[in-house]
Amino acid sequence: MAEIRNYTLNFGPQHPAAHGVLRLVLELDGEVIQRADPHIGLLHRATEKLAEHKTFLQSVPYMDRLDYVSMLCNEHAYVMAIEKLLGIEIPERAKYIRVLFDEVTRILNHELWLGAHGLDIGAMTVFLYCFREREDLMDAYEAVSGARMHAAYYRPGGVYRDLPDRMPQYQASKWKNEKDIRELNKNRQGSLLDFLEDFTERFPKYVDDYETLLTENRIWKQRTVGIGVVPAERALALGFTGPMLRGSGVEWDLRKKQPYAVYDRMDFDVPVGKNGDCYDRYLVRIEEFRQSNRIIRQCIDWLRKNPGPVMVDDHKIAPPTREEMKLGMEQLIHHFKLVTEGMHVPEGEAYAAVEAPKGEFGVYLISDGANKPYRLKLRAPGFPHLAALDEMARGHMIADAVAIIGTQDIVFGEIDR
Repeated sequence: MAEIRNYTLNFGPQHPAAHGVLRLVLELDGEVIQRADPHIGLLHRATEKLAEHKTFLQSVPYMDRLDYVSMLCNEHAYVMAIEKLLGIEIPERAKYIRVLFDEVTRILNHELWLGAHGLDIGAMTVFLYCFREREDLMDAYEAVSGARMHAAYYRPGGVYRDLPDRMPQYQASKWKNEKDIRELNKNRQGSLLDFLEDFTERFPKYVDDYETLLTENRIWKQRTVGIGVVPAERALALGFTGPMLRGSGVEWDLRKKQPYAVYDRMDFDVPVGKNGDCYDRYLVRIEEFRQSNRIIRQCIDWLRKNPGPVMVDDHKIAPPTREEMKLGMEQLIHHFKLVTEGMHVPEGEAYAAVEAPKGEFGVYLISDGANKPYRLKLRAPGFPHLAALDEMARGHMIADAVAIIGTQDIVFGEIDR
């Protein structure tokens, strides 16, 4: 009789559920996964090496392109590492703006995660709902930095500029008449803070809509309950962070345990799961929507009451204003030196980590006193999660591998770096 051998299947990189460039080599017994071997490196862009040949400021836009779904959180860790080495304290207002945009980014990230995860498992509507809300928040990014995604808005010493007083308006076109335009521009009449406040009032209702579609949905529960279970001690041993760790019942959130910026003044809760399966991780992220919304509201209240500078006043770090630069020789020299040579960061090493939407995003920076980093090492949260894919998928069906990749919220920009 012929011997029965396991056969090997390539899942991705063309598969739509492989999220970009994952090549997953599955060893199958029938339809049951015996082994899952992720092959990575198809999006490797040598970000850490390139940073050694760029000034400290020139590497900020590279951070946006790592986890390209949560752009400003990556920048936050990088500029925090530089500020640690410089030994500077940034203005209060800049800290609040950073926290505000970190949480806007968390919502943006989870919207894409929920839409894509839903679509992978077969829920079409939730994908369209999520992208509706992403559009509003991307407009906030655009209002503040000029770009919808890669903002390069955080700078060593604060943020690039203060929040704008008015939002960009929709213009009439052959596709939209005056009445439609008036309706679209209704919540854009005030400042960015007014626009975001309007969003925070609407958003809880939207989250309820997602929950109506999914939380008690029979098919959704069949696809996620008991799938990819990771016990708490294994999650810790595998180096999980973020919702992947909290879904397993470990209450670990850098915003609470090692507060940075002004998170110690924010009133919010950390959602924690019980069973460590895909369903619990889904519930954790849904609750994070609501908590981020709370934090955004608190930031808006504070920013309204407290105007002030958003950048340090040291011209060795931050360029002078255009006006000053046009009037004074010394300011012109400062500006010229900063643009051409960049700032010099004192010798030393620093590690800065933020609670990015996917987990702990860390930047380890070594400076030799020059105008470029001597070495930059990035700690991507998705990397240990993907490494655990084999353990999570064993004994499950091929269809469950899709659910597990979805629940890990994998983005290859940061994994391949």
